[in-house]
Amino acid sequence: MRNVIFMDIDGTLVNENGVIPESAKLAVREARKNGHLVFICTGRSKAELFLEILEIGFDGIIGAAGGYIEVDEEVILHERLKTEDVKHLIKFFNQHEIDFYLESNGGLFASKNCKKRIRSIIEKTLKENHEAKQEVEKGIQPFHDALIEGEDLLREDINKISFLGSDVPIEIISEEFGSKFTIIPSTVPVFGENSGELSIPGIHKATAIEKLLEHLKIDKKDTFAYGDGLNDIEMLEFVQYGIAMGNAKDAVKKIANDITDTHNEGGIYNSFKKYALV
Repeated sequence: MRNVIFMDIDGTLVNENGVIPESAKLAVREARKNGHLVFICTGRSKAELFLEILEIGFDGIIGAAGGYIEVDEEVILHERLKTEDVKHLIKFFNQHEIDFYLESNGGLFASKNCKKRIRSIIEKTLKENHEAKQEVEKGIQPFHDALIEGEDLLREDINKISFLGSDVPIEIISEEFGSKFTIIPSTVPVFGENSGELSIPGIHKATAIEKLLEHLKIDKKDTFAYGDGLNDIEMLEFVQYGIAMGNAKDAVKKIANDITDTHNEGGIYNSFKKYALV
């Protein structure tokens, strides 16, 4: 029986340093070899899906927290943020010195201090753990290098916005933008307290999965999903088997059908084995 598997990236497919465990690569490839479909289902936009991720081999992409769907290189959904809302956010974040980057399929456009801030996170990681150099080079370093500085940030092609932690409480950001965006805190742990992402309201991973299943004419009873963060909750609740990683947030574990091991403990492969996907 063919199943459809939806795979979050950060904290699920990749570990805290952005590196994909070999066991996870093996799980995806063996599952596809067994006839199952495996889709990326991530908050990341396409510009942030680096070669190491894509070369694993997937049947398609749900990106931008549900705002983008691609199957066999055919785009079946692509929603973008309203330009006036992006303008409001840029002004507010600059005034309050909140570092951020705008995500489009064509690039990641960084605010003035954002790339420097990511660089400091990398340096701190290496200082605290000298053995992390190889993981940093595979994980967060490519993300840092992909950030584009000095471009006009008022754009019409923005899928989603991510912001780093600051002294501005997430509650203040939610109060300012809650009517214009879906706001999810702490989607990338290394970005710190009061960090998060903003996406199109009414659109999330589950709405995209539903649309994709309709397109493929596949029943929901044959679906699995793996996640760890707050933006995975709708996805895990929607599919037949919603599985939380061992490193998932408590709120995610609470609603999941099952909990596997952490990403570094072979959580993806172990769960695929348990459910006879590999």
